Amino acid sequence: MNKKHASPKTAGKMSMETAEEKGNTEEKKAKKEKLEESRDGKEKTGSIPSQKVTEGVDVLLGDPKKAVVKLSIPIIVAMSVQTIYSLTDTFWVAGLGADALAAIGFSFPFFVIQMALTSGLGVGGGAAISRRIGARDKAGVDNVAVHTFVLMVILTVALTIFGLAFVRDLFMYSGAGGTTDLGVAYARVIFAGSFVFFFANVSNSILRSEGDAKRAMQSMILGSVLNIGLDPIFIYVLGLGVAGAALATVVSFACSGLLMFYWFFVKKDTYVSFDFHSFKFNLAIANDIFRVGIPSSVEQVALAMTALLMNLIIVNVSNTDGVAVYATGWRVASIAVAPLIGVSISVVSISGAAFGEKNFKKARHALIYATEIGFLAEALIGIAVYVFAPQISAVFTQAETAARIAPELTRLLKIMTVFYPAVTFGMLSASLFQGAGKGTSALIATLLRSLVLTPLFAVLFAYELGWGLLGVWWGLVAGTVIGSLITFAWAQVYLGCMIKEEGIGEKC
Repeated sequence: MNKKHASPKTAGKMSMETAEEKGNTEEKKAKKEKLEESRDGKEKTGSIPSQKVTEGVDVLLGDPKKAVVKLSIPIIVAMSVQTIYSLTDTFWVAGLGADALAAIGFSFPFFVIQMALTSGLGVGGGAAISRRIGARDKAGVDNVAVHTFVLMVILTVALTIFGLAFVRDLFMYSGAGGTTDLGVAYARVIFAGSFVFFFANVSNSILRSEGDAKRAMQSMILGSVLNIGLDPIFIYVLGLGVAGAALATVVSFACSGLLMFYWFFVKKDTYVSFDFHSFKFNLAIANDIFRVGIPSSVEQVALAMTALLMNLIIVNVSNTDGVAVYATGWRVASIAVAPLIGVSISVVSISGAAFGEKNFKKARHALIYATEIGFLAEALIGIAVYVFAPQISAVFTQAETAARIAPELTRLLKIMTVFYPAVTFGMLSASLFQGAGKGTSALIATLLRSLVLTPLFAVLFAYELGWGLLGVWWGLVAGTVIGSLITFAWAQVYLGCMIKEEGIGEKC
């Protein structure tokens, strides 16, 4: 019998390859064991050795279910007060007449862009801080906080100079017409107060990122309550008109910011510490902040673009009454999903800390529990809105000229009750991506839901199926349901991959 024998050279090569593969396997196994030991040690201690630890940090690093509840409730309360302020602000400005409302309406896109930048920077910096808290990297936490403030100053200066220099041109080219002067008076104050908005929002995000939701709530409530009280004084008592409404907002945000300045720089009892003297710009940290911050800002601008696109579809299917119904229905929706936004903000911080710990099962538990709570809350809100849709519609159509849209508004409010629980899956999954530092994934998910699927189904149902305005309403719901479920499935696949790979490699 002839037997084939490997040559010594071939045998040696095979032996070397086998040894190398074995070495790689053992090295990967060792990395996993080291990671598990490190994580287990962190879970046992639940704290950061030899460093100051606040109650908020303990919550952030503890049971994810308790963290969701403890961090969400204060934010929900604060956002509810902000909603009351928003409605009150509209009421006081409405007393100045239709031109004043139109002027603020033309100012709205610029304000959205400003708030998108402030919110984006806050979300990006906050998510980066939460991840470093999870990794027990106190020096990294402080470094990110300082970088966030430095970037805030740079953006503030750029936006203020641009806004004040071109404010009149912006209104002229936006078609403001006879309301240009009123709009300019309002926008100038808003642009001049850019630093106030940036500082207040970024500081609030930093508080939330370290689990201090209670004080984040206190600062938000202070600003909202002050704004409610100052609006009539500045608008009517001092006779400042629309500029007074803007000034009341700036002063209120300034007071909120001063409270947080006191906590950060005077009392110094927050987990985050600031050392500007030894600051050295680190491009990697800036990129880490912008990796989530820029997509977050784009998301908010994209949502405004979605509204413009939907308005265009509605006008072609119906008339301006349809736009009025959509705008009013969306205002009710923004109030209805306020609790969900509070939960989503907490998910960013909790998932960020979990990813910092490399504890991806904890991130999954937090997302699923938050989704259960959000779905239940929004389902109950949806039932209430459905039952009381005629009464809610009556509140927004009291004026004689608005009474004619009441039946259509009632129909939209009932249809939108499907939207509330459905959007839970998409919104919270996008928040998990933000916490994980995958801002682009969150952006893609939001764009898919709001800027692609929603208009697509609206056109399909309204034109192809011939449903008209009813088709637009159901298209809005269908796009949200499908987009949200896709995002939720994507998040689950991503988390499953991270759990399987133990965070080692770039496969996920």
